[in-house]
Amino acid sequence: MLTTVICAFSFAQIDAEQFALDVSKADAANTEKLKALIWKRNSTATVKGEVKATVVNEVSFDEKGEIQVTTVDAETTAKDKRGIRGRIQDNAMEDNMDYVGKALQLAISYTYMTKGQLLDFFEKSTVTEKDGTVEVTGENVYTEGDKLTVVVDAATKLFINKKFSSKLGEDPIDGEIKYDKFSSGVVHVTETVMNLPAKNAVINAKNQDYSQRIQ
Repeated sequence: MLTTVICAFSFAQIDAEQFALDVSKADAANTEKLKALIWKRNSTATVKGEVKATVVNEVSFDEKGEIQVTTVDAETTAKDKRGIRGRIQDNAMEDNMDYVGKALQLAISYTYMTKGQLLDFFEKSTVTEKDGTVEVTGENVYTEGDKLTVVVDAATKLFINKKFSSKLGEDPIDGEIKYDKFSSGVVHVTETVMNLPAKNAVINAKNQDYSQRIQ
C-alpha cells in the first residue's frame, strides 16, 4: 500500500509537466482530425423525469479551430396558451431554451480546452496513474470553486472521460463527458450529461451522425 502511494506521489511530482505537454500534443492532433468532421448534437432537457425541451444542433470547428454550434431544431413540450398567459408562456420557453443553451456552452468549455487552458489545468492538479489510465483532478479551472477530473489513456494520451462541477449563474451544475474512439483512432465525445439540482433538471446531449465536411 505504501509503495503504491509513493509511486503515485512520485509520478505526480516528476512527470506531470511532461505528461501535460504530451496530452496537449495528442489532443491538438486529435482535434485537427475532428476539424474535418461535422456532427449533430441532440439534447434533451428533463425536469423531474419529464421531457421539457429538445434541441438539435449542428456542430463543427471553424477555420480558427473554434467550435461552432448552429441550432437546427428546438421544441418544448408546453401546450400553447392564448393571450397574456400565452405571452408569459412564450417568455418562459425562451428562458428555458436560453438556460439549456448556456448549460451546453459551459460543458463545451470543459470539453474542448485550448493548449494554454490544459497546461494551466495540469499545473494546479493532482495526477495519479492506475491500470493503464491517468486521472487528473484540479480546482478553480475557470471560476473560483469549480472542479474538473479527467481520465486519460496512458498509452495514447487521449481523453476517456471528464467530470466537472461548477455554477450556471447561481445554480450548481455537475456534468460528465463521455468519449469513444472511431476505427481510425480519432477520439470523439459521444454523450454529455448534466445535472442541475436547483431546477430538478437533467440535460442529456448526444453527439451522433459524424460525417466528413464538404469543402
